[in-house]
Amino acid sequence: MSMMLAAVVVAVAGGGSAAAASQGSDAIAGLWSTGSQGGRVELYRCGAAICGKVDDAAPLRANPDQRDMKNPDRTLRARRLKGLVVLRRFTGGPHEWTGGPLYDPETGEGAAKGYLTLRGDGKLEVKGCKAAIFCRTKVWTRVR
Repeated sequence: MSMMLAAVVVAVAGGGSAAAASQGSDAIAGLWSTGSQGGRVELYRCGAAICGKVDDAAPLRANPDQRDMKNPDRTLRARRLKGLVVLRRFTGGPHEWTGGPLYDPETGEGAAKGYLTLRGDGKLEVKGCKAAIFCRTKVWTRVR
């Protein structure tokens, strides 16, 4: 499921109008394949930002009631993985966003800060950093 980890900073260029901010955020809204265990994350508007939640993964098809058992916080292990918010408060656009936190339910690892970069080939780089030098990047592919 390796849902996690997001990619890159930037503010809306030129004026920063609400319309431009909305257009930038909407560029990545939709369903993305994480490339791990058939994982899919839905990126959606959450207020003025972008958030992401678990949509699907092979383990969820086998057990739709699967829980967040790899979470290091024992009090959160009862959470259902389906619909779990794994990216929060990403702003920027139209090609780069910054935000966080991020969470990878496949590994139980989280990152306080993340970056999203929409590449020229339409793929999304998702980068999560625990510290400036401890980052992990995944490349997601748009499903719709």
